Amino acid sequence: MNTNKYNKVAVGAITFLLPLSLLFSCADLDYTEQSTRDEDWTFTYFENGIKNLVFDVYAQVYNNELASNSAYFLAGATDEAQYALETGAVNNYVNGGWSPANPYSNTWTKSYTAIADVNMYLEKIDQADISDWQYNPDYKIWVQQLELFPYELRFLRAYFYFELFKTYGDVPLVTTTLTNGQANNIERTSADQIVKFIVEECDAIAPYLPETYTTEVGSEVGRATRIAAYALKARTLLYAASPLHNPTGDKAKWEKAAKACKYILDNASTWGLKLSSYGSLWGHDAFFNSELIFGLGRGESNDFEKANYPVGVENGSSGNCPTQSLIDQYEYQDNGETFGERYPGSIDLTAVDPYEGLDPRFALTVVKNGDEWPSNGAQKKAIETFAGGFNAAPKYGATPTSYYLRKYVDGSCVTTADNQTSRRHTWIIFRLGEFYLDYAEAVFNATGSANDDTYGMTANEAINVLRNRADIQMPKFTEDGDAWVKRYERERLVELAFENHRFWDVRRWKKGAQYFKTIQVANISSDLMLTRSTITRQWDDKFNYYPIPQSELKKNPNLIQNPGW
Repeated sequence: MNTNKYNKVAVGAITFLLPLSLLFSCADLDYTEQSTRDEDWTFTYFENGIKNLVFDVYAQVYNNELASNSAYFLAGATDEAQYALETGAVNNYVNGGWSPANPYSNTWTKSYTAIADVNMYLEKIDQADISDWQYNPDYKIWVQQLELFPYELRFLRAYFYFELFKTYGDVPLVTTTLTNGQANNIERTSADQIVKFIVEECDAIAPYLPETYTTEVGSEVGRATRIAAYALKARTLLYAASPLHNPTGDKAKWEKAAKACKYILDNASTWGLKLSSYGSLWGHDAFFNSELIFGLGRGESNDFEKANYPVGVENGSSGNCPTQSLIDQYEYQDNGETFGERYPGSIDLTAVDPYEGLDPRFALTVVKNGDEWPSNGAQKKAIETFAGGFNAAPKYGATPTSYYLRKYVDGSCVTTADNQTSRRHTWIIFRLGEFYLDYAEAVFNATGSANDDTYGMTANEAINVLRNRADIQMPKFTEDGDAWVKRYERERLVELAFENHRFWDVRRWKKGAQYFKTIQVANISSDLMLTRSTITRQWDDKFNYYPIPQSELKKNPNLIQNPGW
């Protein structure tokens, strides 16, 4: 039995023209990985051949994503956080260390590596013949998975093109394998065409992907689903409608985004999606959270805890420390007034508790002076971030902001020299809550009002669904116009804090100078007086896009550098 039937439908929407040997990927778009696989062997062995090839593409999604002290956990390059150690790679985004020669090109490298693998696989899958294994007890499972692999890979290719689009704007669109010479002469494709490709791919593959893998053979959850394809489409259209990519303010683009987001909201219940409590979005069992659409599940570890536990906690390195700029945006539950509005000046912490009554998401995201943290019994103690405190300066690496990170950090992990414990971690890529916000932004810009129900739900109604969760219960949105935009941007920051949205949101809004040029941090004196100080960072509008790596420009004269770089 030859399995070439599985390829007939899967690649019908794409024309492949340029075959290339399996042994080489296209080196000059950073398709630099040389495979040691034998081609015939790869396509006749399932577990260690075909399936491993597919998982190699999935692995590029994991490649350095959200590393705790790298340039890819991006909070420290935004107004969310200050990275505690000056040596943190993320600091180069804001201190002048970022350039075409030092481009943080992981997105370029991992994306084109994965895209090359996908293109090769789709062209050669008709060679797959696992009929020699028909008496293996897992054979039927393999055959069914083989049917899905082309659709999963097309989703991943579209996902990587979104990553490239949001990072660089115009990028080469490659859907075939290329020779080195062809790759060295390829030109950038317009961002509009990249968006069109992503959307069309998502529409084409979604009907063939399962809604969930829990009922599929093998139950291998975490792979690309129909819902993930619709989520990728919706987020892509939101970005495409945003000012950075839509300088003329074309409302038709916002309308497309609104409809794509609404489709997810309308079908969420049918798909088994529902909003969860905020605190359950991360932690040991978050991979199975009812709100998660697509995420990166990782095995048990305490590396992220070691990187982000406070200095003074054994093996803690401070890591990503929330700023006062972030804390100032949290609203109070009584009337929606923000922390920064209620306490704009110095605060005597012995006389008043300014954190009482704040949005519950604050306590789930931030560790403040006096909190008992971590939560495990072996290390729990009251955190001291006042000057001279146990977790504060002058200790090397102590928080520069007077706060520590709680969100994503599993406080049950023990990091002592002996008897350490580890927990599973899940990094969110798509979750249902995002699309209430995405829809609100899109429908507001499409209709010009936060109270227009043309699409069956107003922008304010969408946001209030999030704010009305049982564990949040925040005052409703009623604003419109410019006041609504200001409050929406604040709500998006609070809801999606430390999920790697802020870095991109501010860029697509073209508001980097407003939000990223200066940040506020808190200083708490030994007598518990909190004052603010300002940190000035480098910002230039060229930072809206990454520089194309200089190494790529040297190889390909037809690649044009992004403006300003």
